[in-house]
Amino acid sequence: MRALEREVRTLIGRANIRPALNEITNGPVKIAEGGTLEVLAPDGTGIFGVGELWDGAYGTKIQRSDGTLAFNTGGSGEGSNMIRTFDRAGNVIVMDDYYTQRFLGRPWMPVPLYPTKQQGTESTNYQPAWVGGAPAHNAVMVLRVSSIASTGGGQVRVSMLPPSGGTVVLAEYDIPANTWTSKTHTWPLHNVDHLEYVGWLIEHRVKSSGAGIETRLFSSYTRNTFTADEAPDPPANAATAAAQTLTEPAPPSAEPPAETVKPGLHIIDD
Repeated sequence: MRALEREVRTLIGRANIRPALNEITNGPVKIAEGGTLEVLAPDGTGIFGVGELWDGAYGTKIQRSDGTLAFNTGGSGEGSNMIRTFDRAGNVIVMDDYYTQRFLGRPWMPVPLYPTKQQGTESTNYQPAWVGGAPAHNAVMVLRVSSIASTGGGQVRVSMLPPSGGTVVLAEYDIPANTWTSKTHTWPLHNVDHLEYVGWLIEHRVKSSGAGIETRLFSSYTRNTFTADEAPDPPANAATAAAQTLTEPAPPSAEPPAETVKPGLHIIDD
């Protein structure tokens, strides 16, 4: 009995001198086997959480004091494994792109194009009406253009000047006489990598000598992909690297396979 009393006193003493359980002064903290970490406001509103989310997937979420979602990453279904920041109304204001891994999703970014002195021309040869460019932030380019030609009509041609060099004609179409013709062009930025500079060229000409044509630009910007079909093809070097990653076998491991960890509590050295 006396020995048992001494052991009890020893345990009580150690309990009194150990660090407080609500403070970590050194070393890592691990939450494994499907555990989660949550911070709640006094009224029960979730402010921060990491681990298993509401849909069964894993990620991180940050909410405001009123319960509105401010940030999350991970999750399943729509928005899977994306990083997203929300305004207080629930709109996504910053995110990466859902259908491509290389581009910003939001915000959409303007692409500055500038008029030339040939914005209105009487030439039967193509003349530059608008030129410009910008680094590629988003995956899809959008141009809204309107043109009018006099007797005989005219033509408009839109080209991309990719970082690899050369000119890629993306659209060429006729403009009927004496009628404003408006077009909204949408193109994925194929073979372009994030932040590579891309130039744009809008040209026009008349079909008959002595006629005239004018082209106006109403918007030019890049946006996120809306569907999987809009995901642009990667540059050749990126595609080659991805193919090697998928096809090359993994090197053999020099270490034996790890033992399966049984669920439940373990001592700190496990």
